[in-house]
Amino acid sequence: MIEIYIDGASAGDPGPSGAGIFIKGNGIVEKYSVPLGEMSNHEAEYYSLIKALEICIEKNYKIVSFRTDSQLVDRAIEKEYVKNKRFAPLLKQALDYSKQLDLFFMKWIPSSQNKVADELARAAIIRNK
Repeated sequence: MIEIYIDGASAGDPGPSGAGIFIKGNGIVEKYSVPLGEMSNHEAEYYSLIKALEICIEKNYKIVSFRTDSQLVDRAIEKEYVKNKRFAPLLKQALDYSKQLDLFFMKWIPSSQNKVADELARAAIIRNK
C-alpha cells in the first residue's frame, strides 16, 4: 500500500496558495510542491487532494491510503457531503477520481505528523510570487 500525505496552504484568505504531496511506500518516495494561484486555505486543501489523486491515476497507484491534517476534507470525503456548496464541485471531482482506484482510504492526522507535506505546500506558495 502506498501512503500519500497531503496539505494545502494559503498566505492570506484568499491568497497565494500551494499544495504539498508526499508519497511513500513500496520502495517509492516522491515529493510534489504545486503552486495553486490565489485561493482560500480550504480550497487549497481540496486541490492538494485532487492533485494527489491525479498523480495516483497517472502513475497507476491503485491501492492508496491518504493522510491529511484537514478535518474539513477528511469529513467531506467520509460523508461524501459538504455544507458549503462552494466546495461541492471540488468534492465531486475528488470522489470521482477516488473511485478510479482499487482501494482508497483517507485518515485524519495531526499536523505534527504531516510536516513534509506542509513544508512542500509552503514552498509552493513562494513559487506563486
